Amino acid sequence: MSDAVCEFVDEKRRLEDRREFGWRTVFYGFLRSRRHDIRRDDDADVVFLDWHHPWLFFLAVGTMLLSCVDAFLTLELIDRGMIEANPFMAGVMGFSTESFAAIKMSLTGFGVLTLVFLAKARFLDRIRIGIFLTTLFAGYACLVCYEIVNLLKLL
Repeated sequence: MSDAVCEFVDEKRRLEDRREFGWRTVFYGFLRSRRHDIRRDDDADVVFLDWHHPWLFFLAVGTMLLSCVDAFLTLELIDRGMIEANPFMAGVMGFSTESFAAIKMSLTGFGVLTLVFLAKARFLDRIRIGIFLTTLFAGYACLVCYEIVNLLKLL
C-alpha cells in the first residue's frame, strides 16, 4: 500500500469508536446475537451486549408476569373495598381499569427493558444494575403474596 493509504487507515483506526447504532443493529442483533463478552478494554465500563444471561430473561419475564398478577389482584381487592396506596395509580384508576392496566404494564415494561439493557453497567461504580432487576422481582413477589393474603382474608 502507498504511504497515503496507510496514513488514512491509521487515522481512521485512531478514532475512538467507528461503530454505528441503528434499527438494523437492533433487528440483526435480536435474530443473530454474537457478542457475549467485551471485545476491547475500553468497553469494560458500560457493556451493551447482544446476548444476556438467561437469568436476566427469567427475571424480566417473571417481573412482567408478577406485574400482571399484581394488577389483577389490585382490581379484585379494590372491588372488595380496599384502596390503592399509590397516589399516581389511584389517579389513573379514576379514568378506567383499562387505562390502569395499560399504564401499569407500560411503566413496568419500560423499567424492566431499561434494567436489562443496563444490566452490566454499575451504579455509582459499585453495584451492578442487574441487582436492581433482582430486587424488583423480589419486591413484586412480596407484593403479590401480600395481596393474596389480603384477598383470602376478605373472602
